[in-house]
Amino acid sequence: MNVRKLIGKIHLWLGMISGIIVFILGITGCIYAFVEEIKPLVYGDKYFVAPSQNARLPLSRLLKTARDTYGVNKPVSAIEIFNSTERPLRFRTYKESSDPGIWYWNRKEYYESVFISPYSGKILAVENSEFEFFRIVLFLHWSLLLSNEIGQPIVGIATIIFVISLVTGLILWKPKNKKAARQRYWFRWKSTTKWRRKNYDFHNIMGFYSMAFTLIIALTGLVWAFSWFDDSVQWLANAGETHLRSEPVSSDTSHHKSNLPIDMIFSRVSLKHPQAEAYYVYFPGSKQGVINVVIQNQEVYNNVTEQYDQYTGKLLKTHYFTDQSRGEKLRDLNYDLHTGGILGLPGKILAFFASLIAASLPVSGFLIWWGRRKKSREKTVILN
Repeated sequence: MNVRKLIGKIHLWLGMISGIIVFILGITGCIYAFVEEIKPLVYGDKYFVAPSQNARLPLSRLLKTARDTYGVNKPVSAIEIFNSTERPLRFRTYKESSDPGIWYWNRKEYYESVFISPYSGKILAVENSEFEFFRIVLFLHWSLLLSNEIGQPIVGIATIIFVISLVTGLILWKPKNKKAARQRYWFRWKSTTKWRRKNYDFHNIMGFYSMAFTLIIALTGLVWAFSWFDDSVQWLANAGETHLRSEPVSSDTSHHKSNLPIDMIFSRVSLKHPQAEAYYVYFPGSKQGVINVVIQNQEVYNNVTEQYDQYTGKLLKTHYFTDQSRGEKLRDLNYDLHTGGILGLPGKILAFFASLIAASLPVSGFLIWWGRRKKSREKTVILN
């Protein structure tokens, strides 16, 4: 067996092993590439509210409405506040499970959301977010709906196999001569009516042209699948330099109060960052914890995180994207690199088609194998 045939065997069987998982990752990746654009269209009744001339109600009053809805056993964990006159506020409550089990649904005891109008305080919708369609799509992509400990290594190994398949596929794609090269760069389907040939050309040509994009998607996916890969990427980005993490901050428990100074905090944040697209407020889970406010700007590299004392409302620390190491910056950009969002809408379109082609490669590859197997059997029957 020569080297090319050996590579062909490796390409075939690696594709067979990872094919179903790659197909699932590709299809779910297609859907999730435009999740930010799709959700407002699908959930218009709870994602939009009629603009009003009335001033927004105090955040503390809306927070009380959410707390009354959930009850004392389900404290509000986070608030999503969009800097738009047409968007309601979303209050989330969630709690991690002490026994994660083997399925995605075992990870949390509960995860719910309530959408409230900022003008009237009216509850627009209550959502069991753990079973929301796009969240299921996300975790099907993330861990095949299995727990992280089980699902992510499976997804990671399948992704590594896919990367190897891309490399071996490129070796097999390389044309032997100029004549063969003509059918490696573009479709020439008018010269043949055989579906097997068309499928073979599709597999080779689309695999070649999408390779750069599918490699980026695969490698950025590995950052989440394996901590050692994430650490390696950051180490390379930092050129081997060690960057010490900043000391964590905590609230002053000597100023313990029952009411969170949320109105004062949000007033400061909104005045300081009036052009932000959204504000994400995360409440502490302990007495020493702090209130984290993520200010989301149009460009991810302009995002800011501010940490406030939960009792006094004092600003304790501000984290700017520019203050981070190169490795940390790359880690923060990983999601937008993975989904194409770093290039805006054109990048998402590229990510969509790259994911679609990635999903199609195991299918077209299987059809090539099946066609050759069938043809070989037919020859055997004729010879016998």
